[in-house]
Amino acid sequence: MADPKVGTGKKPKGSDRRLYTDENPKDTVPIRFATVADAKRTVAQVKKVKKSFARKIQILTVMEQRAKVMGKTEVVKIAKLGKEQIRKQHGRKTTNNKTKSKTGKKARV
Repeated sequence: MADPKVGTGKKPKGSDRRLYTDENPKDTVPIRFATVADAKRTVAQVKKVKKSFARKIQILTVMEQRAKVMGKTEVVKIAKLGKEQIRKQHGRKTTNNKTKSKTGKKARV
C-alpha cells in the first residue's frame, strides 16, 4: 500500500497502517444516537456489518458510554440490548464478574 499524502496521519514503526486515517471508509459504521430512532438504526447496522464480534461490541459500547454521559437512558438501554443480541447471535455467554467468586458461588455483596 502506498503511503498517503504527508500530514494525513502518523505511521507507527513496523506498521503498514496509519493513525487518524480511515483506510477503508466503505465499511465504517457511523455511531448516531441523537434520537431513539437513530440508536435503533445504528444497532441494526452494527448487526449487519461484516466485522468481528469484538469490534461490534466495541462500537455499541462506545455508543452506550457516550449516551450514558449525555444522560440518554433510553439510548443506553438500546445499546445494551443490542450487545446482548449480538452475544446470543455469536453464542457467547454474558458473565457478571461482580456477583460470582472464583469458586463459582455467589459472592456476598
